[in-house]
Amino acid sequence: MHFTIPPASSWSRIFLATCWLSLPLAQAGTGDWLIEPEQFVARISLSQNGRELELANGLVRRVIRLQPAAATVSLDNLTTSASLLRSSRPEATIELDGKSFAVGGLTGQPIHNYLSPDWLDQLKPDPQAFQLATYHIGRTQPRFAWQKHSEWLAQDRPWPPPGAALTLMFQSPTNSPSVSIEIHYEIYDGLPLISKWLTVSNRSARPVILNSVIVEQLALVEPESIVDGAPANFRGTYRALEAFSDYSFGGDMTANADAPAIHWKTDPLYSTQVHYEKKTPCLLECAPPIGPEAEVLPGDSFESFRVFELVHDSTDRERRGLALRHAYRALAPWTQENPILMHVRSAEPDAVKLAIDQCSEVGFELVILTFGSGFDIENEKPEYLAQLKTLADYARGKSIALGGYSLLASRAIDRNNDVINPQTGKTGGARFGDSPCLGSRWGRDYFRKLRQFFETTGCGVLEHDGSYPGDVCASTNHPGHVGLADSQWKQWKIISGFYEWCRGRGIYLNVPDWYYLAGSSKCGMGYRETNWSLPRDQQEIIERQNIFDGTWEKTPSMGWMFVPLTEYQGGGEAATIEPLKDHLPHYETRLANLFGAGVQACYRGPRLYDSDETKALVKHWVDFYKQHRAILDSDIIHLRRADATDWDGWLHVNSHLPEHGLAVLYNPLPESIERKIRLPLYYTGLKDRAAVLRENGASEQISLARDYSAEVTVKIPARGRTWLSLHETDRH
Repeated sequence: MHFTIPPASSWSRIFLATCWLSLPLAQAGTGDWLIEPEQFVARISLSQNGRELELANGLVRRVIRLQPAAATVSLDNLTTSASLLRSSRPEATIELDGKSFAVGGLTGQPIHNYLSPDWLDQLKPDPQAFQLATYHIGRTQPRFAWQKHSEWLAQDRPWPPPGAALTLMFQSPTNSPSVSIEIHYEIYDGLPLISKWLTVSNRSARPVILNSVIVEQLALVEPESIVDGAPANFRGTYRALEAFSDYSFGGDMTANADAPAIHWKTDPLYSTQVHYEKKTPCLLECAPPIGPEAEVLPGDSFESFRVFELVHDSTDRERRGLALRHAYRALAPWTQENPILMHVRSAEPDAVKLAIDQCSEVGFELVILTFGSGFDIENEKPEYLAQLKTLADYARGKSIALGGYSLLASRAIDRNNDVINPQTGKTGGARFGDSPCLGSRWGRDYFRKLRQFFETTGCGVLEHDGSYPGDVCASTNHPGHVGLADSQWKQWKIISGFYEWCRGRGIYLNVPDWYYLAGSSKCGMGYRETNWSLPRDQQEIIERQNIFDGTWEKTPSMGWMFVPLTEYQGGGEAATIEPLKDHLPHYETRLANLFGAGVQACYRGPRLYDSDETKALVKHWVDFYKQHRAILDSDIIHLRRADATDWDGWLHVNSHLPEHGLAVLYNPLPESIERKIRLPLYYTGLKDRAAVLRENGASEQISLARDYSAEVTVKIPARGRTWLSLHETDRH
């Protein structure tokens, strides 16, 4: 649906002709979106006076003024009735050929503590800014193609996430190059989430340089008032709005560490704030830290990264984590594919076939030729590619996906292809010391080899270690970028474009960096590798700590753990599981830790079992996981962190499954224990009563307290574990 913006005097004449085109109105309801999201339907509508567009879904609302200029004038949390916006700013800012331009925006607000509706008619447009010409309302569109692996997906996910979309089209002022700008917004069903990005199209007869771009600038209400102290004293955990982006990298495995485009800044217009030095970080600005310095040729367009804005209704850590996890389930549904995987330690054909056979026997689903195995994804010899194709075909015949490991960053190629440090003019000083530039000749050839490998062999898995971590490069001789200013943007485009290519072909991606929104399936849960040199009993406790800590912001399927079956990082016999049949209690604890959390580990070794008893043990826990796969892949509620002094465990919850909850409880002590444990069942969706099915087959009914918790008595064997399954009472 396209609309042309008429003069302000014409609004009353066109209102009746256009307001019916609004998308469906959200159903009224008071349910919790984390339990009953279906009632919160996104829609975009024109106001009765024809001067504003409203994006809303019953959870969040963004209002964009259309006349006398386009500007966001309201951002509201509809769950708490809180207004989040205190001041209106331009919808975007760009720098073209060295000159800065606002896109839309209103000026003249008297103070910036709040934005009164009474002021709106007095605010003025910026005559030097890009001005709104038309707008279009539609539905959400996929960012890129996703070839699903339904066999690894416990619950099917829609793609794209359903919702409503808005595009504002702006025309250039007379003092700028002839370019047009489109600002895109999406609001999603069942989520307090809005996304935004922009497109710059060159309508002139000559190239233009897009030096910099601010995709979003929101002057938000500060979450707390501090009179004195440095900005570091402001606690971001209280913010009602959490922003993240697909322009995300950094060589880390946590969202906040890998957010180079998200900046919380001081607001120079906010002279009436409480902080004495006016340093409250309450201005959200979303922009690359450098560049993009992109050349846009005549007739071509530039598309920015996307920013996602999640509105929180609580300061509770668990609820905020659940909100973020629900957002990633919708925006990156491939992260919910959770195959059971093995790292085989040798790439020799006989060793690979043994691993495939064992995986098939016990129910594993994916084999990765691990680091140090001799696998070489850059080997282009026809006979080598033919050998890998034969192995991939063999694996596919047993319902196993096969792939391998490749190291990208954190290695040196040579002076002509590594990133050049802008401070020294030499190599070195990158995120991992030395690193190749993705825009170098070597980088171009590397990605050509990777595409060729997958197209030729039919392999379906890539573990991409040391993915692009955000290094800049001052070289002026690399074909993939001009110089320093465009080096980060161009390298990100290369890596994200490759991951999108993989996602469209169903290639599963393990990437130890926050590339989920670009197509990566899984990154590390968060661990220290040298801990696998510790004695086995210490590893058991630390493993559960890592899982507990890593699932506050990740779903179980978003993070991998690691189980070196042979010696790894030292430690000798005391740290090593092999021979597997000699350490079955420890092996079972590791399997129970991981499958009981719904977290897949990279089991690294030459084999998964070495005796019938070992095979039966592995298959038992694989079968347990597959029997309860849907609930185990659902969200974790954190009960008690492992500390080796008493029980620990977690509760999986999902209000949309017949199995509403699954509590898995562990006992690290050398004697059996009996405990009364209160289970917080609110997010299971159970109301008054619940049926409890115990591991031993016994069942009972329990009553929920007014806070939706219930107390259960459990017996947990020495150095063992138990589990409880929760259902509606009419099931038993």
